Order: sequence, then C-alpha cells, then structure tokens
Amino acid sequence: MKNFADKLMEAVREKGNPICVGLDPRLDKIPMFLKKRVLEEGDFTPTRAAAEVLLAFNKGIIDAVYDIVPAVKPQIAFYEIFGADGVWAYQETLKYAKSKGLITIADAKRNDIGSTAEAYAQAFLGELSIFEDEDEVVMPIFDADAITVNAYLGWDGVKPFVQEARKYGKGLFVLAKTSNPSSGDIQDLLMQDGNSVYEIMGGLIDSWGAEDIGECGFNFVGAVVGATYPSQAVKLRHLMPNSLFLVPGYGAQGGSAEDVRPCFNEDGEGAIINSSRGIIFAYENSDDYTPLQYAEAARDACLKMKEDLAKVL
Repeated sequence: MKNFADKLMEAVREKGNPICVGLDPRLDKIPMFLKKRVLEEGDFTPTRAAAEVLLAFNKGIIDAVYDIVPAVKPQIAFYEIFGADGVWAYQETLKYAKSKGLITIADAKRNDIGSTAEAYAQAFLGELSIFEDEDEVVMPIFDADAITVNAYLGWDGVKPFVQEARKYGKGLFVLAKTSNPSSGDIQDLLMQDGNSVYEIMGGLIDSWGAEDIGECGFNFVGAVVGATYPSQAVKLRHLMPNSLFLVPGYGAQGGSAEDVRPCFNEDGEGAIINSSRGIIFAYENSDDYTPLQYAEAARDACLKMKEDLAKVL
C-alpha cells in the first residue's frame, strides 16, 4: 500500500502548492442565505439544521478549491458542538472532500492509551468490524487520510495510530511545537541536557516514523509545527529531515510566508501549510465579493496564498 507521505507529496506536486484549507465553519459567520436555504428545504431540528448548514457551506468551499489545493483539514470541535448531527456533518464533509480527490486531515488531536487509543485510531484511520460470523460487516467510519495526535502520554498513546496508519496507508501529525502564544509554557522548557521539550518530542517523532520512509523521502509520521515560531521550526527541521510538517498559524494567526520557509527542506518540500479563517471567511474582508460569493472569495484567497508561498519556496 502506498505510503501516505508519497500520496500527499504527489498531491502537492500536482497542484503546485502546499496549501491545506482548514474547514472550521462557525455558524455565526456563515452567510445568511445558506441558513435560510436550509431552513426552507426541510423541517429540521435545530442541531440538524445547523449541521446541514455546515455541510452546505463546506461543500461550497470544497467545490471552489478542490482543483487548486491538495488538502483540507476539518477541525472536529466545530462539528461536535452540535452533537450527533454535527458529527454526521463531519463525516459527510470528509466523504465529500475525498470524492473530490482531496487529501483529508482529521484535526481531532486524539490522545489516550491502550484500547481507547486503538478505538480512536480505528475510528479515524482504519476499519471497524461490526457484528460477527455471517453477519459481519467491515467498514471505515471517519476514513480520514490522516489525523492529528497529542503525544503527551508517550509511545503508548501513539503506537495504535502508527499501526493503523501503516496498515491502511494513512498518516498522522503529532504535536511538536504548536502555534498558540502559551505553547512555550511547556514546549519550550529546558531539560537537564539543554534540549527543550519540543526538541525532545521532535526526536521521538523522527524515531516513530524512521522505518516507514516513502519514495518521496518522507514518512507517514509527521509533526505539527506552528508558523508563528520560525526559529524553533529551523531546529525541528534539522532534527526531523524525513518528517512531514503540518503548519498551522499562517495568515490570521500572524504567520507569514517567510515564517513557514524553515518548515520545508532545501528543495522546498516536506510541509503542508494550513489556513482556515483567512480562506473560508475571506469574503468578510473583501470589497470584491459578497456573502453570496463566499466560495469564490475562498478560491481567490487560495490563489493569493499560492503566490505568497511561491515567493519563498
């Protein structure tokens, strides 16, 4: 089965850019015409109506960008807030994105040990055996191409994800140096040997994927490295030459194209740069697009981001 890193790098090369669109829909920011359309279409419960709006909004974004970007990353919190109906919208979003040929990254930051971690990994990356014997049905549930993972519990909490990813040609991105302002409270702490916590995590991530390097030179165990910390990214890229970087923090969080440059190798490869609000809600800060044209505004934002990144890669 093809290594996830090979699939992602092929998609990046085909589209000519490393953009990942974060599908983080917020109901209060979605154009009113979509909400009215959904409410007119059926007699939904409030949470089901909200889920239908999220899905309709996401489909509009996906239709507008699938031919120019390689990947999307829906953050599950924006869906779980609406309960079971929101989870349905999340599943349908992943399914629709995959039908359009996009690489899907489930931003769920799962973390646990033992059978619980196995269940998380199976749900997002693998397949589930339902019932037994002649009634058995084997099927994927979320079926994302990759998932974000918090490794605070160590190898016990990562191993099940690595095993499922290896089995099904999927990937994972482990938190190393995150983009939020207070990440340094823990991640920048110095140990007795002079290394910071994020550097130690980088070394672990590198070891977890060392046996699974694809033809592209990268492996399927990647790292989350924030665009807002370029100097730390320099150290992590040195520590993890064969690891893919998922880079949040570009755009709305303050990260620039110059800031994300250290996340790539000398050939300008090995990272995927995420932008969420700056793309999906681009219409809000535009004089050229109305709310009815939110999808067109998202496409234009992607093209501008592509030009911006091209200056440094």
